[in-house]
Amino acid sequence: MSSEGRAAGADSVSFSPKTATDLAAGFSSSGEHGRLLNYLTDLGVPDQQYKYQSGKKFYYHLANVFARLKLYPLAMKCFFKAVRVNGGGMDGLQLSAAGLPPRDGALAVSSKDDTVISKKMLVVRARRTSKRSKRTSFQQIISNFNDGKTAVAYALLFHVKQPAPGKRKIFVWVNTGHTFITLIKYNTDSTYASASFGFYPDKDQLLSATPIAPTTSATFKDDAGHLWDEVLGKFISRRNFENILELTRKFEGMTYNLNQQNCTDFGLQAASLAGIHITGTSGRWPLGRGNNPAVTGQSILKGKISNEAKTAEEQLFMDQTVDRQEEGYNFDY
Repeated sequence: MSSEGRAAGADSVSFSPKTATDLAAGFSSSGEHGRLLNYLTDLGVPDQQYKYQSGKKFYYHLANVFARLKLYPLAMKCFFKAVRVNGGGMDGLQLSAAGLPPRDGALAVSSKDDTVISKKMLVVRARRTSKRSKRTSFQQIISNFNDGKTAVAYALLFHVKQPAPGKRKIFVWVNTGHTFITLIKYNTDSTYASASFGFYPDKDQLLSATPIAPTTSATFKDDAGHLWDEVLGKFISRRNFENILELTRKFEGMTYNLNQQNCTDFGLQAASLAGIHITGTSGRWPLGRGNNPAVTGQSILKGKISNEAKTAEEQLFMDQTVDRQEEGYNFDY
């Protein structure tokens, strides 16, 4: 995605290649600015906070909004744009299959986003709340990315839904929360593919995946519509992307164990492969202990996160909905 252009002063007017590129980037950025605001209008999101902002804060706010709308590829595009504003950038990050940084425009807002927004509008207007996650498989997950197109970038998001948002309560009645991930592959033609999924118990009996019978069969489920309280996101290398898919393949053949092989264990291992590390994720419950969404979410809220980065540009996208709500808007669709 091209970086935001800077206005040329009277003493610096020139038609050198650099200035021409900057001017083109400026026009592109201005067009994207309006296009993104139109998305907010189309979805009925209050835009008072965004109309009068520009630059890094504008794009980071939009990344937050689109992540809450579960439009994760668009959210990470806005985050990418935010990082590149004012000379910052990810040009040194080895994202693509060829080991090269993304070309200008490769992560631009595109007709693919227009289509996605149109579909989301129908959901919002119909007031259809998030559906229950349906069973999926490793083969279905990987088929999303076998589109025959050349990748220019990859991203991972790590999501946590706590049983009681903002609290360390490991369970609320039968609700223990959930941890899941999203993988995104961006292509050179500005299209993209994504999959949101998590590791679940596939109960063999009534008390399976409880402290009384912690071990049971397992399955993956499609969590594209799942709610979350905290999210971390990051652009990753092709190698990391493939390693996370390999981890997913291995987990498909494993059993689920409430204490040591649960949804949070899978999510934390995937995040670790992307260089994201969260400390203090384990807690106790009757007859057991282990990593869990409640404590993991609290650690994120308290900043107990480290980001393994080979370059200064490998920044971490973070958002949480515990104490940040968009006034008058329901993001549960």
